[in-house]
Amino acid sequence: MELTLEIWLWISIVILAHAGVYVFVMNKRAKRLVGRHVVVTGGSRGIGLCLAVECAMKGANVTVIARNEKLLSGAVALMDVIRQVPDQKFQYRCLDISTNYDEVACALNEVEKTLGDIYMLVNCAGMAICGVYEDVSEADARKLMDINYWGSYNCTRYVLPKMKAAREGIIVFTSSLAALFGIYGYGPYTASKYAVRGMAETIAMETRHLGILVTLALPADTDTPGFENEEKTKPKETKIISGGGGLAEPQQVAKRILHDALRGNFISILGVESWFLTLLGGGLFRWGGFFQNILHALLLGPLRIIGCFLHLHFERIIKNCAKEKKE
Repeated sequence: MELTLEIWLWISIVILAHAGVYVFVMNKRAKRLVGRHVVVTGGSRGIGLCLAVECAMKGANVTVIARNEKLLSGAVALMDVIRQVPDQKFQYRCLDISTNYDEVACALNEVEKTLGDIYMLVNCAGMAICGVYEDVSEADARKLMDINYWGSYNCTRYVLPKMKAAREGIIVFTSSLAALFGIYGYGPYTASKYAVRGMAETIAMETRHLGILVTLALPADTDTPGFENEEKTKPKETKIISGGGGLAEPQQVAKRILHDALRGNFISILGVESWFLTLLGGGLFRWGGFFQNILHALLLGPLRIIGCFLHLHFERIIKNCAKEKKE
């Protein structure tokens, strides 16, 4: 039986109505940053610098924190050039956030005296040192945990009580796709990023009912100075396994993270491959939207099978490299 014009019209209306509901549910209203104080750790270069710039372009007052004063000064100068509001303020603090909590708390208290209470904290300071587990020195393993985990812990611990009292605030934790499953050559680094992931999930559950938004960023390999240093210590196996996903631009990653953070999305990822790995490795993550969760439920079974073949592929790479070393 041929479909009449009227039937086609009704089908079109139903499809558009469903699409409208989907967009309404999924497209959350973004928080505004105009006049708000944003603190970005690791804000002197890479993803952190790009995030600071993105926040400045949305009218925020920005404090960037890192250890290199020359790079920090350059970051503030850059934000001055792209200021959106005449009375916007930018500042920097030289600080090792992996030191004891009291020092970090004192420094954050000082920056608040200038720009007001911290509305958004972006934990972006981090580093990577690669190598098979026994080849990474104890000192380097402790350094990874100090910077990647304790740095985020110290800053977050300071802002949490104030955000809870104000019943508002945004906290971003920058982890990694390496926090989804163990990868050859990433041992201690993966452990530190798993710790960040666990911290983010816990704080999100503890604070959501108080109006605090938490976002866990899981960037893939990104073209940053930190990635250049990481490449120097990567075993061949690690380069082959991680190299298949390409190299993201820090500006793209920063835009995605800020977009998700301002909309209260817990997970922030960029690209189809990252989505695939995050869906498989984060089954209990809080994903936004009813329709999105239904889609995930339908896809998880088939994707789990693909995941098995992916692990077999990784094992084949490791065996081939081991064979080459013997020869």
